[in-house]
Amino acid sequence: MIDPQPTQQLKSESTWLTIARLLRWDKPAGRLILMIPALWAVLLADQGHPPLSLVLVIILGSLATSAAGCVANDLWDRDLDPQVNRTRNRPLAARSLSIKTGIGVMLVAFLCAYGLAAYLNPFSFWLCVAAVPFIVLYPLAKRVFPIPQLVLSICWGFTVLISWSAVTTGLDQAAWLLWGATVLWTLGFDTVYAMSDREDDERVGINSSARFFGAYTPAAIGVFLAGTVLLLAQLGLLLSLGLAFWIALGSVALVWGWHVRQLSAAQPNPTIYGQIFQQNVWLGFVLLIGMQLGTLS
Repeated sequence: MIDPQPTQQLKSESTWLTIARLLRWDKPAGRLILMIPALWAVLLADQGHPPLSLVLVIILGSLATSAAGCVANDLWDRDLDPQVNRTRNRPLAARSLSIKTGIGVMLVAFLCAYGLAAYLNPFSFWLCVAAVPFIVLYPLAKRVFPIPQLVLSICWGFTVLISWSAVTTGLDQAAWLLWGATVLWTLGFDTVYAMSDREDDERVGINSSARFFGAYTPAAIGVFLAGTVLLLAQLGLLLSLGLAFWIALGSVALVWGWHVRQLSAAQPNPTIYGQIFQQNVWLGFVLLIGMQLGTLS
């Protein structure tokens, strides 16, 4: 059931602020964490010297794509979100915006993404097109697939393939190593995120990796993050990245190890899930800086 009081309060805000919340512009962490792998890819593919215009297209494209994905998710889940504490006040769930408005906003976001994708070479453009079904249908995975976070991870992986090929017009071993690292990293941090909703998801009947792995969820997250480190290490060797990259990777690996230890506690503080998700944004930027400096060594 929707709590009428917060719904009425949310309806008092301006339509533009409500649309901003629909696009999650009030929560930039989710937008940044999609942008990070795209920046990893464009930086490494061009050996630390990507054209500024391409970087700008990648940044704006990731913002437009993530905005469209958020709206698509909320359209599918408008009747489920009111039953989950974390999502009950989202604009479509709280009926602060109409379905028609939501569809209109989503189409505008996709049109913006299309315009930016047109700047890319044909191979990268068609990779953008191939990513759309995963973006639009990801919310359905929660209803039919036991590990829907894997579908989301594939969406994240497309950012690497698109950005890498935008520089090289193709995909090589290094691109696929970075893709694998991104998929595993996303599985890791999004499974942490899913842990905060586990009780609500079980009650409503929504699948998640946190539900699938159950008591072994912290161990699974540890495996995902360890795999991320191994693939990034292999990538560093392949590209002959310098000391700065290895310092960054080692530091991030230590923090990830600490995260897994925190999650493995008998009764972890519920606030830890959001904190770990937020910290992964900064860890992604640490890796980005390490990659940049590592290509210059």
